[in-house]
Amino acid sequence: MVTVNGRSYAAPRQPTVVICVDGCEPDYIAQAVATGLMPTMRRWLRDGTALIADCVVPSFTNPNNLSIVTGAPPSVHGICGNYLFDTATGTEVMMNDPKWLRAPTLLAALADDGATVAVVTAKDKLRRLLGHKMRGICFSSEQADQVTEADNGISDVLPLVGMPVPDVYSAELSEFVFAAGVKLLATRRPDVLYLSTTDYVQHKHAPGDPDANRFYAMFDRYLTELDAAGAVIAVTADHGMNAKVRLDASPNVIYLQDAIDAWLGAGRSRVILPITDPYVVHHGALGSFATIYMPADAIDEARRRLVATPGIEVVLPRDEAAARFELPADRIGDLVVVSERSVVLGTSVSRHDLSQLELPLRSHGGISEQRVPLVLNRRIEALDARRRWRNFDAFELALNHAQ
Repeated sequence: MVTVNGRSYAAPRQPTVVICVDGCEPDYIAQAVATGLMPTMRRWLRDGTALIADCVVPSFTNPNNLSIVTGAPPSVHGICGNYLFDTATGTEVMMNDPKWLRAPTLLAALADDGATVAVVTAKDKLRRLLGHKMRGICFSSEQADQVTEADNGISDVLPLVGMPVPDVYSAELSEFVFAAGVKLLATRRPDVLYLSTTDYVQHKHAPGDPDANRFYAMFDRYLTELDAAGAVIAVTADHGMNAKVRLDASPNVIYLQDAIDAWLGAGRSRVILPITDPYVVHHGALGSFATIYMPADAIDEARRRLVATPGIEVVLPRDEAAARFELPADRIGDLVVVSERSVVLGTSVSRHDLSQLELPLRSHGGISEQRVPLVLNRRIEALDARRRWRNFDAFELALNHAQ
């Protein structure tokens, strides 16, 4: 038994696999299952445990992956976006460095307790955070050709997996994660395996789209192999995904920096988009969550105007936002803004190059992308139907109840 961030977890008695399918709106699974493309998932939904859970808001990749592996919200682990404004240095930075982590991961704790642990993630931006202080295997699809025993706990990944390094903008980047998981389970037999994909397909294709269904059919084939190997498996997601378009299919964007500059004057505020990462083809750095830094005497006026803006769902001052969304108050702005289901937030028109976007724009970040699947291949009896299940309950269910 190990205790991490106030939660206790039993040691795995069988190989345990937790999978975070990036951008997996529950309807993706429903559409693929309905058309007969996910027979293994269909069986789990019938004979295993099938829940709908809430991810953390902002519904972005880094906060939710770290919540899953810490069993805690961002108020505990500190990762409140892919990107933040560092008030200590006055700069905007990516939150890829483990220095931003404020809590230990369950993965590291299990390894310290004697379990063998392996992590495979699609993009390298997550690898250092997920593998922080963890003894074991940890590598990304994106840099699978650069692994070393010293840095990643493994070498020669490409011959093991039998695939070349995939393009970062491809479904194969995620398939490499699944294929690596199957090979690691067959050859290394880790006690705990965490797999995290990319949402390239989900940003491009809606549930039920032929390309989306092909992705989930592929996913199901790897689930079949993991299941046949005798693993306890939990599948969840970091966030959902929605179309963010007008009736003419153009991106439905509210440019917050331009609006606030017009209301209050230029240079009186700084809008931060925590979705920002290097992979702009996915979303153009447009998501449904933003945080704004501004002088105290401007907050009430800005909030009043934002609340009255069509397409805005929630505008909260710092302390209210931190409490509602379980965020570290010192790492968010004076106002937090969440847009409605079909709307994204930008900074200024001049700062977003949308030429690489493939319409219609699909993105995430808001409350409307909070519902995600939480499915296990083992039936767990007598679960509390009144409990608010979270994606970061995946390891608790897999280790404490499904063994």
